[in-house]
Amino acid sequence: MKSFIFAFKQAIPVFFPYLFIGIAFGVLMDEAGYSAGWSFLSGVFIYAGSMQIVLVSLLTAGASLGTIALMTFFVNARHIFYGIAFIDQFRKMGRRYPYMVLTLTDEVYSILCSIDYPDDVDIRKTDFFITLMLHLVWILSCVAGALFGQLLPYDLAGIEFSATAFFITVCMNQWEAMDFHLPAITGLTCALVFYFILGASQFILPALTVSVLVLMMMKSRSNNQKKPDMIELETTLTRQVEEISHEY
Repeated sequence: MKSFIFAFKQAIPVFFPYLFIGIAFGVLMDEAGYSAGWSFLSGVFIYAGSMQIVLVSLLTAGASLGTIALMTFFVNARHIFYGIAFIDQFRKMGRRYPYMVLTLTDEVYSILCSIDYPDDVDIRKTDFFITLMLHLVWILSCVAGALFGQLLPYDLAGIEFSATAFFITVCMNQWEAMDFHLPAITGLTCALVFYFILGASQFILPALTVSVLVLMMMKSRSNNQKKPDMIELETTLTRQVEEISHEY
């Protein structure tokens, strides 16, 4: 119960972005002529806010399955980099492993990266409850938008910015909580460089790739620098132990 309550508190900031963006998607699906059942299935199996919204225009334009699959890959390819950090953690969750892979969205990734687990909660249960609650909220929002979207008296245009505002807040909190800012600076630098080179629609994948490669090289170099120091420390400790044993 403690794990569920703690997970609920961590997921609350994402409830409202998911609610509004999911409703917006349901409205678009309804306006495109698709029933609430299709919105439900999209929320269950696709579960990708930006891609689901792009999917509506692709379906109305009569795009082929190959085109939709290729577009889906490029829009959501960033999730590959997210998953790398949680492979070992999710594998330990047994039968929940495939579901955790499916539900690792941008927002879930941000929560799991910044969460500080208390000693009295189960980490695996907490992660599962977070992803499950957010997935259910997304599904219900998509269906609600499809069923009741036309009854809403206000314009939903631009509501997707709520997710951007959430990411800015998470980024600021992580910056303040951590003393080591080099990974964030590396990601920001790569994003800006490729944004100006490739444009807003194509910069994410190259920026993520270069960021990961740079951080891996820096980690490898750091480990190599630490090895001589560890060897020297082990040698010093061995000598001290030998000296003490000779004295006694």
